[in-house]
Amino acid sequence: MIKTISVVGLGYIGLPTAAIFASRRFKVIGVDVNKGAVDTINQGKVHIIEPDLDMLVQAAVAAGHLKAVTAPEPADAFLIAVPTPFKGDHEPDLRYIEEVSQSLAPVLKSGDLVILESTSPVGTTEQLANWLAAARTDLTFPQTHGDASDVRIAYCPERVLPGHVVRELVQNDRVIGGLSARCSKEAAELYKSFVEGECVLTNARTAEMCKLTENSFRDVNIAFANELSIICDNLDIDVWELIRLANRHPRVNILQPGPGVGGHCIAVDPWFIVSKSPEQARLIRTAREVNDGKTDWVIHKIRDAVASVEEPVVACLGLSFKPNIDDLRESPALEIALAVCGKNWSEVLLVEPFIEHLPGTFDDHANASLVSADEALKRANVIVLLVDHAQFNDLKVPLTRHPLVIDTRGMLAR
Repeated sequence: MIKTISVVGLGYIGLPTAAIFASRRFKVIGVDVNKGAVDTINQGKVHIIEPDLDMLVQAAVAAGHLKAVTAPEPADAFLIAVPTPFKGDHEPDLRYIEEVSQSLAPVLKSGDLVILESTSPVGTTEQLANWLAAARTDLTFPQTHGDASDVRIAYCPERVLPGHVVRELVQNDRVIGGLSARCSKEAAELYKSFVEGECVLTNARTAEMCKLTENSFRDVNIAFANELSIICDNLDIDVWELIRLANRHPRVNILQPGPGVGGHCIAVDPWFIVSKSPEQARLIRTAREVNDGKTDWVIHKIRDAVASVEEPVVACLGLSFKPNIDDLRESPALEIALAVCGKNWSEVLLVEPFIEHLPGTFDDHANASLVSADEALKRANVIVLLVDHAQFNDLKVPLTRHPLVIDTRGMLAR
């Protein structure tokens, strides 16, 4: 029976997952190399912005069900939720998963369950199992012993929307792929302690590919909208009106264009498919290139606008990768703002209501400053709307009166 759960990686997915398990009265040990985050959590506070998460963590810590540490301790189940970034030319970098396997190996025991949640290329769960097996030759693993293995290993990706993580972790279906049938079954039993959606069982490779497929599908659809917006700009057509009209067709549902695609999933996951099947993933690769290219297109639009005014002051509204959150990972808005600062075209006023300080990437840009929306509208003669935060709805009227606004989100057209 699983009584103690260790969650490795206390970020946007790991911490909510740990808090929800703790709310079900499991003993939860959160592990993170960031000592600041560990100390914050042990005070019953949170280091990320996510609705309802602060209350969950505070209650779990106060009740003694959740604690955070910087190194793994023995447990009955280990959930791994660490980053899987790029290296080189969009090649998957699995070093964090490998480092976790090395740190977990000494505390593993017979009967333990290890679940990888990090979005990963196909075959990563098998690689994790091989790393663990190499470090613990005294234990057996499912790649060699199947259902009879000492340690069970499975893959179960999150599929939640930032800003709704706590609710969707509970309500959404989960796809669970074990390295054996018993691995899948035991992992499902653990998740059923809080998941109200269905836990659907498959094998590890299919579960890995499922997560990548979901986000690649969305990326391809966004690419269509982004490419359409560029075409419409060239033909002097309002893309927002066009999409509204086209979507009146009963079998058409075009998404909304933006300045690119960001976040830790949609902007990353398709490249994991491309890395494994570079010759076959032609549409998926092209969609990624279209969405990345949209960011460059916006930068060129800003350059042209700056050239049309004397003593330009550019205001960038929003830095996060989507509305109403503080997450800057892979954010096209952040990339655009950095590019504008780096060109030394002008003074750059940055508006992001969900952060208190600019990230370190702006340290070398003396022309950049974090300001309020009101100050930005008063001082800027070029305004770029990059993120449609709910707070920005109050700016619609003054924005429509401003002489030069680049609206990448269609907020003014709604």
